[in-house]
Amino acid sequence: MPANLYALGAIALWVLLASLGVSLRHLPPFLLTGLALLTGSLLALPFVWKDRRAWAIPPATLALGVYGLFGYHFLLFIALRHAPPVEANLVNYLWPLFMVVLAPLFLRGLKLRAAHVLAALLGFAGAAVAILGARTGSAGGGWAWGYLPALGSAFIWASYSLLTQRVPAFPTAAIGLFGLVSGLLSLLCHWALEPSVAVSGRDAALIAVMGLGPLGAAFFLWDRALKLGDARQIGILSYLTPLGSTALLMLVSGRALTWSIGLAAAMIIGAALLGTRTK
Repeated sequence: MPANLYALGAIALWVLLASLGVSLRHLPPFLLTGLALLTGSLLALPFVWKDRRAWAIPPATLALGVYGLFGYHFLLFIALRHAPPVEANLVNYLWPLFMVVLAPLFLRGLKLRAAHVLAALLGFAGAAVAILGARTGSAGGGWAWGYLPALGSAFIWASYSLLTQRVPAFPTAAIGLFGLVSGLLSLLCHWALEPSVAVSGRDAALIAVMGLGPLGAAFFLWDRALKLGDARQIGILSYLTPLGSTALLMLVSGRALTWSIGLAAAMIIGAALLGTRTK
C-alpha cells in the first residue's frame, strides 16, 4: 500500500505536466527544461546535507539519469508545440506499453508473449487514430512532425525506467543529481542554440510549479514506489495518467471531446492494461 500511494502521488503530479507545458510553450524548450529541472533538483538538497554520499553514484548511473530526465522532457516539450497537444500527449503515453514490450529486451527472465504483441498493435493503432483524427488548422487533420518526438519521449521514459533496474542500487536522493546535471546541460544548450527571452513573473511561477511538482517531487515518489512495490501493480496505476492528463489538457486548451480522442485514449489504455496483466 505505501508503494501504491507513492505511485499515485507521482501520477497526480504528472497529470499537470502537459497542461503546464502548453501554458509555457512560448518559452524555448531547452530553457524551459533547464529551469524546471534545476528547480526540481532543489528538493534533494536536505537529503544531501544529511548524507553527502547520497550523490556518490557511478558515472554510468548518472548518464542514465540524464538520458531519462533530460531526453524525455526535451522531446515532450518539442512535441507539444509542433503537434496538436492533446494527440501528442496521447502518443507520449505509449510509454507504459513500451515498458511491457521492451522489458524482455532489457531485463533477464522475462519473455515476450503473443498477448504483448497484440497489446503493442492495439496501442499503436490507438496512436494512429489520435494522429489521423487530429485537426490542425485549415489542413483538416493528419500528420505533424511533432508526433515523432512524442514517440521518442515515450521510448526514452520506458527504457530509462527499465534500465534503472539494471544499474547498481542508488538512493532516491540521487534523482536530484540527475535533475541538476540535466538542468545545467539544458541551459548550456539554450545559451548555445536558442535566442534569449524574457521570463515574466507568471512564467516563473508556472516553472516553479512544474519544477517542484511533475519535474521534481514526482520523480522522487516514482523512484520510491518502484523500490518498495510490485512494478506490475504500479504499472497498472500509471495508466490513470493519460486519462487525467488528457482531460485536464482538453480543459486548458478549450478542446471538445471528439470520437477520435476518446477512441484513441481507450485503445492506448486498454493496450497497456492488456500488456501489463499478461504474465
